[in-house]
Amino acid sequence: MDSRVARLRRKLAQIPFQPLRSHSFGEERHTFQLGPWLTRAKVTAFEAEHSIELPHSYRQFLTAVGASGAAPFYGLIPLEDCRLFTMDLRQASEAPRGFTRAHHGEQDRDLFLHIIEMGCTDLCLIAVTGPLTGRVLTGNADGFWGPNVSSARDFLDWYERWLDHMGDGRDNRALELTSPRLAATAPWGPRVTVPPSSTCSSVDITDEGRVGSEVFDE
Repeated sequence: MDSRVARLRRKLAQIPFQPLRSHSFGEERHTFQLGPWLTRAKVTAFEAEHSIELPHSYRQFLTAVGASGAAPFYGLIPLEDCRLFTMDLRQASEAPRGFTRAHHGEQDRDLFLHIIEMGCTDLCLIAVTGPLTGRVLTGNADGFWGPNVSSARDFLDWYERWLDHMGDGRDNRALELTSPRLAATAPWGPRVTVPPSSTCSSVDITDEGRVGSEVFDE
């Protein structure tokens, strides 16, 4: 088992629930508690139903840490309620790209699983196929703002970053989820600076924050 799993359990146990604490947006929904983890058989059944393979790091979290509850924003969506999305095709107007629910069995487009509840039409997803597989990103279903991809290399790193920020008393909005190579701005503030080694070299972003052609052009 990944050594990070035990560390995540320990860090989460050290973060108490404090009602109305301003730096923990959404905590009143999950109260920093995780639901029970899933059996491998249940995860495998979900994968078979949707003809996908969940990223290893996210799969480990579901089967060894917890499968709902404590997470950024309003928390982890139970796996049975997670839905697959595809990124909308680029428009001639170069407007921000939204997301659309994937058709059952769709395999000809990159797929993203909606895993975190952000509210309204905002989405927090993990890529399950394509060049960004395993990476966490945020976006808006209606394209009100463009996709932002986390600089964290996988779900466990992304989740630990959140725990560290909560332990330090920092808001979700300061999570620094976005890599400069992957998005020019985030909806909650200016882009962050991370070492080049933290970025995905195959992705290009324009100055206006639109996702570049190497990964997302259809």
